[in-house]
Amino acid sequence: MPTDSLININGDSVQTLEILFLTTMIALFPSLLVMTTSFTRYIISLSFLRTAMGTNQTPPNTVLVGIAIFLTLLTMNPVLERIQTEAWEPYTNEEISGEEFLDRASVPLKEFMVANTKFDTIRMYCDLAQTDVPDSNAEFNEIALDLPLRVIVPAFMTQELQRAFFNGFLLYIPFLLIDVVVASTLMSMGMIMLPPAMISTPFKLLLFVSVNGWSLMFSSLIQGVH
Repeated sequence: MPTDSLININGDSVQTLEILFLTTMIALFPSLLVMTTSFTRYIISLSFLRTAMGTNQTPPNTVLVGIAIFLTLLTMNPVLERIQTEAWEPYTNEEISGEEFLDRASVPLKEFMVANTKFDTIRMYCDLAQTDVPDSNAEFNEIALDLPLRVIVPAFMTQELQRAFFNGFLLYIPFLLIDVVVASTLMSMGMIMLPPAMISTPFKLLLFVSVNGWSLMFSSLIQGVH
């Protein structure tokens, strides 16, 4: 079959190259999920929480990934709705071309990533990419949509990693205090052979449950995204 032939699917004519493009996009979807959404911040923060509580593999990785995915869908819902309205629906109605679809779909993603990225981080990647660097935040907000994705995406990823590790630092503090108190108490009682983690873990769980920790954790993560 010639490469420029058409394949009929449910009565619609779809170019072979478009099928190859969609297949490639499906293969790259996990990477796009990590690089252009708040998924990275959520999964790293949840991993830090599990480590700080000392519960080893509880909750398991599957649960943490599932929670992070649904929190990401909740956060990204306005962006996804804009992409569907401004890019996907016109493309499926054959009102715009595939290239214009990509241009329109990238606009809401760029606005989301720029809103969650500091100006200094963007400026650093502009210098590395040898592109024009805006002089101020006000000017940057005006020309942000003209910046290429090769600048915005790594800057956004850097900012998300920084926020996730800062969240991990804040999560460690209350649980670390419990470890210190338990270790000091055991030392004063002369029970140096008893592992402090065995005693501190139940108190950590009690503290986390008593303050409704999961609700506070999820609400803080979502509210921290612009």
